[in-house]
Amino acid sequence: MATAKALLHTHPNLFRIDQNLNKLVQKIELLNYINPINIEAEKRNFFASKYNVSPNYKYRKIDFDAHKVQQHLFSQDIDSIKDEVSRDFFRDVIYDYSSLIQCIETIGKGQKFYYNALKAFGTPTEKDVENARFILHFKDEEYDSEMFPVFSAEEAAAYFEAFTQKYDFNFNMKYSTKISAAAMVQNNTQTLVLKKNHRYSANQLKVLANHEIGVHMVTTFNGLNQSLKIFHNGFPKNVETQEGLAVFSEYMSGCLTLHRLKELSYRVMAADSLRKGFNFCDTFDLLHNQYKLNREEAYNISLRAHRGGGFTKDYMYLTGLKKVYDAFQNKKDLAPLLAGKISFEHAHIVSKWQKEGLAQANRYQNLAFSVNENTNTTLDFILKNLK
Repeated sequence: MATAKALLHTHPNLFRIDQNLNKLVQKIELLNYINPINIEAEKRNFFASKYNVSPNYKYRKIDFDAHKVQQHLFSQDIDSIKDEVSRDFFRDVIYDYSSLIQCIETIGKGQKFYYNALKAFGTPTEKDVENARFILHFKDEEYDSEMFPVFSAEEAAAYFEAFTQKYDFNFNMKYSTKISAAAMVQNNTQTLVLKKNHRYSANQLKVLANHEIGVHMVTTFNGLNQSLKIFHNGFPKNVETQEGLAVFSEYMSGCLTLHRLKELSYRVMAADSLRKGFNFCDTFDLLHNQYKLNREEAYNISLRAHRGGGFTKDYMYLTGLKKVYDAFQNKKDLAPLLAGKISFEHAHIVSKWQKEGLAQANRYQNLAFSVNENTNTTLDFILKNLK
C-alpha cells in the first residue's frame, strides 16, 4: 500500500479537489434540515382537526451560504484530474451535491422543493408501486411479544451501546423530539439520534442496531478510514444503496418481518401519492382509511413523504433492498458497497481505486452478512418475486 504522501505526489489534483469538496460539503447533510422542528405539536393539531387540516411544518434555518457553496462547487478544476474515470466520477459528485444544496435551499417551499427532490431522488415507477401492492396483499403476521413497544429511549441507548461492543469505533448518542424516524445516523458528526418519546419493541431494537449501526455507522467509519474524503461525504446517488444494505442487514440478522416490509411498501405508496398531487390529508386518508393503518403509523409515513414540500426518498428502501438481495443471491461481493457511502452505480470506482492504492480495504464489516439467519420463508418468497 502506497503511503498517503506518495499518493498525494502521484495524484495531486485528485486529492486537491477531494479536499476542496470536503471543506465545501461539511454542512450538506439533508437530513439535518428536512425534519420539521414542530412535529409533535402539528401531530396534535392534525388529530384534533379530525385529519382535515394539513400540518404546517417549520424547519431549522440553513447555516451556510447555499449560493456561495454552489459557486465554489462549479469552480473546481475537474479537467486537471488526468484519469478519465476519476474525472467523470468527480463531475458526477459535483452535480449530485449541487442537487442536494438545491433541495436544502427550498425546504418548506412546496413545489419548488418537490421538483428538486425529484431531481435528486426520482419517484417510484409503476413497477415499484406494483411491488409494494404485491407485498401489501400478504396476510399480516401474528403479533408476538417481540413486537410490543415497551422499551424507553434510554433503554434503547443501552442496547445500542452493548451492540457496538462488537466494534472498536465510538459514536455520540443523543435524544430528539425533532426526527421522524425512531432513530437515525448523522454521518458528519458520527451521532446516533434516538426519538426521545418513542417506545421501542425488542424486534425494533434489533432492527435498528443492524440497520443504523451495522450499516450506516459501519460505512461512516469505513469512509473516515479512507484517504479520499469522498468515501465519507458520499458518492453520488448513494441513498438507495445505503438503505438497501441497511434493510438487507435486518433480513440477514433474522429480524426483518413482514410488518416491516409492509411499512416500506406504505412508504412507496406515500411517495407515489406525491406524484398524483395528494396533500398531507389525502396521503393520510389513503394509508389510514383505505389501507387501515393505525393513525400513528399513517401519520408518520405521511410526514416522511410530505416533509420539506414532498420528499420522495422513502421509496428507495424497497428498490435498494431488492438490488442488494439479488446481488447477494448472485454471489456478488458486497464489500465495495461498505467502503463508505457508496452507490451501486459507482462501486467499480472503489475496486479501481483499491487496485491503484487510492483506497484501503474495509476496516469494519457488517457482521450479519456472513451468516443468513432469516427463517421466514414468506420473506424469501416475496424478495425472490419482486420485479
